[in-house]
Amino acid sequence: MRRILTGVITAAALGLSVAAAKAEPFEIVHTTWVGYGPLYLAQDLGYFKEEGVEVKLTTIEEKTLQMAAMMSGQAAGALGTVDEFLLYMNKDVCLKYVFALDESAGGDGIIVSKGIDKLEDLKGKQVAFNEGSVSQFWFNVVLKNHGMKQEDIEMVNMTPDDAAAALMAGRVPAAVTWEPHLTEARGTAGSKVLIDSSTTPGVITDVMAVQCSTAEKRADDIKAIIRAWNRAVDYWKANPDKANAIMAKGVGGWLADPAVFGDSVKGVKFFDKATNTAYFGTSDKPGSLYGIVQYAIDIWGGLKRLQVSPKPADIITNAYLAQ
Repeated sequence: MRRILTGVITAAALGLSVAAAKAEPFEIVHTTWVGYGPLYLAQDLGYFKEEGVEVKLTTIEEKTLQMAAMMSGQAAGALGTVDEFLLYMNKDVCLKYVFALDESAGGDGIIVSKGIDKLEDLKGKQVAFNEGSVSQFWFNVVLKNHGMKQEDIEMVNMTPDDAAAALMAGRVPAAVTWEPHLTEARGTAGSKVLIDSSTTPGVITDVMAVQCSTAEKRADDIKAIIRAWNRAVDYWKANPDKANAIMAKGVGGWLADPAVFGDSVKGVKFFDKATNTAYFGTSDKPGSLYGIVQYAIDIWGGLKRLQVSPKPADIITNAYLAQ
């Protein structure tokens, strides 16, 4: 299970205090996703402790509940894609993106049935994807890159798992989904992957977001987390099999099998120190993250999904990367 959005919710709506004090330890909430594995690697290898921060990693599959936990102060940070946090921002919610964890480099895609050979063949046809999720955002990016728009197809709102199942059962001709469904489609007669996220570098990228107040009050903890993350990614590069086994156990869920984790990790790119530095850039020389955030603002704004329309510079900070 991965990044699925189910609508806007506030901490108050869940009966949570919005004025909670600083959380101890630094709790990070996230969905079950291969790209978050190095956090569990850093935990297992003792890197967080060595860098001077106590981290608690908590799996919460619903983004609305993640945001409620962060806005109430129960969690200090949340992980998610660049675009999805924008859906939860309003005049009372100030967030900062402090570092990037991973990029989908083929782990997301459009699977189609026989007879569909190019994106333009989807005009007028049903396409299943999760409304309000990164799948919808990415699909709109792909459409735009091909001179199309969402109105050119008929949307069928389904979770990524259900969308893939509907495609395989012949109920829809196309679905926007992610691994392991892309691999399944490649190995099934009558279906194939039309386009995957390797064609859109940097667009589906996971970041850690924190409240602006947390960014100020817990700067040292955030820097320590980033240092530990960088060490974990370097360890993975040097010891991929051993690292994958540790990460599979930590992430758990559908990724608990090291073999499954190892296959899934092929579809992501972990961000190391150099990649993050280039991706974030500076206010004077912005990295590609600024363009991706603007892309997301334009797409979600065009779909009437935003409560506010911030500028990329309002959200992005590279203050914790240069250390």
